[in-house]
Amino acid sequence: MNTNSALIIPAQSPPPTNGVSLVFHDVLKPLIQIPNAWLWFIWIAAILALLAASWMAWRYWRKRAAAVPVVPPVPPHVRARRRLDAALSLLSQPKPFSIAVSDAVRSYLEERFDFHAPERTTEEFLYELQGTNLLTASQKLSLADFLAGCDLIKFAKYEPAEVGLRALHEAALRLVNETEPGLTAPPAAPATPAPVAATP
Repeated sequence: MNTNSALIIPAQSPPPTNGVSLVFHDVLKPLIQIPNAWLWFIWIAAILALLAASWMAWRYWRKRAAAVPVVPPVPPHVRARRRLDAALSLLSQPKPFSIAVSDAVRSYLEERFDFHAPERTTEEFLYELQGTNLLTASQKLSLADFLAGCDLIKFAKYEPAEVGLRALHEAALRLVNETEPGLTAPPAAPATPAPVAATP
């Protein structure tokens, strides 16, 4: 029995080649994007405006700083005298007066000689004071009497007369005056001229 059957031979693929296959794209992006010229102009104008504003602010600040007067600090002895003068208004109240004059002297000594006077008791403060040569022996003795008198009023409820309170004030003021920095010797008193003998 003869049958006619078609012989189907599959198509053969082309022989491989050693070359690299090329792939083509429809749209290629540029490697470097060139921005708009107006964008450059806006950035440069913004930077220049910022620099100009900073320069004007700096000039304004310098002018304000130069216009503000520099106030020198008040020396410790000046502040102490002011506090002692203000304490005179408390002469009718012995305890507040003694607290005021004592605090004025303690604060002055702390600023003047770097003592830790306000935080210490009178005994601790006087003990520290004995180991220094910042005050003379008579000043140390006067200060000890002054602080003892103030403590007597503050803690023992002693109420002296106005004369005693003024003596405390004078002792405090004398200590400030004697220990003022840069103190010079007071000028000598002019000599009193000898009396002229009457002629007959």
